[in-house]
Amino acid sequence: MLEIAKGVARDPVGSNAFDIHFISDGGDFESLIEKHGFGLTLMEPRLTPEKIEHIAKVDRGEKFTPAFTDAEMIQRVENEVAVLKTLKPVAVITGSYPSIPVTCRALNIPLVWVVQSTWLPDFFEHGAGITDRVRPAPIKAIADRCILAFINFWIKHGFLDCVNHAAKHFRVPGYDSIFDYWRGDITLVAEPPGFSGAKLPPNHFFTGPLIPQNEFALPEEIKDIPRDKPLIYFAMGSSGTREIVARIVESFEDKPYRVIAPVKFHLAQGQGVHIPSNVLITDWVPALQVNKMADLTVIHGGIGTVMTAALAGKPVVGVGMQMEQVANLACLERLGFAIRVRKSRNPSRKVQEAIAKLLNDESAKSKAAAFAETVARWDGPRLAAERLVERYGGSN
Repeated sequence: MLEIAKGVARDPVGSNAFDIHFISDGGDFESLIEKHGFGLTLMEPRLTPEKIEHIAKVDRGEKFTPAFTDAEMIQRVENEVAVLKTLKPVAVITGSYPSIPVTCRALNIPLVWVVQSTWLPDFFEHGAGITDRVRPAPIKAIADRCILAFINFWIKHGFLDCVNHAAKHFRVPGYDSIFDYWRGDITLVAEPPGFSGAKLPPNHFFTGPLIPQNEFALPEEIKDIPRDKPLIYFAMGSSGTREIVARIVESFEDKPYRVIAPVKFHLAQGQGVHIPSNVLITDWVPALQVNKMADLTVIHGGIGTVMTAALAGKPVVGVGMQMEQVANLACLERLGFAIRVRKSRNPSRKVQEAIAKLLNDESAKSKAAAFAETVARWDGPRLAAERLVERYGGSN
């Protein structure tokens, strides 16, 4: 969302067409919004670290329970309605704010979703990347239908039921499926064509990647890291499971490469972890810059980490923490420069096997570099801004 806002602010037309205002209910990056001079309203109820971890576990399939209670969802919508009545926006843009679609329906405000093609019906109906290795074709078709049914059931219980309860409370139509929920007045698809091969429904538009740029300084210890061995970039975003992160870190012991690992957030929780001498643990880093320094990337498969690795032109070893991430990694695997490792209590052995293979795979390196050229042609923030000006610029 911040990259879109920055794109609008620097667009010669968009900067005059829109005032940009954020609402946020918590998280680590609210300060970046204010750093760039955008308005910010802090919403209630705030998401505590405990609530964020609960939502993450539901998202990862580790807990089969609603992410929000009905009462929580209703309270969120009530507070959003009050704020938006004051702001009177011409449109609301979101990529993950679970209650805002109901709020927009209640106030009849256009909603713009920012998604990836691995969220779209065409991708889900062909197995969501999970059934790529199933053979023969008739068995895969059955598996595809089973996966789609399971995902719909899981999302309905974890997210849609409480959303629909709030919709009923505010007397607006609910959502028949997750695809209905993700459908906006327009939908921006934050990737270039060719990433997944999925067909875009009407009013869906590719923008190219929307990844953080110039938000974090490169730490001195990374600038000074010796380049006497291959370099691995190991990042698990904010949704990695601590135990899995810790075991992968420990598995780097005595390996013939160095590792930059911005996973301090994960390792700070719980018992101590042995940090091998060839591993540099850091806080948040400029991911694209460090990706370009590295020979190979090990990631969890969130769309930001996937697009960053693709733009850097690096082979990828991926351990998806939940189905969306598995699907994103499947797209890179189809493109020929990634290996997916199944999530387990300790996937480190297979991670190390995949690293050893890809470090010496010249074909994967060539395919990664070729796709990077495709990704680089798409300026996501600029294209998103142009689409918003085209759609809503005359409304203000």
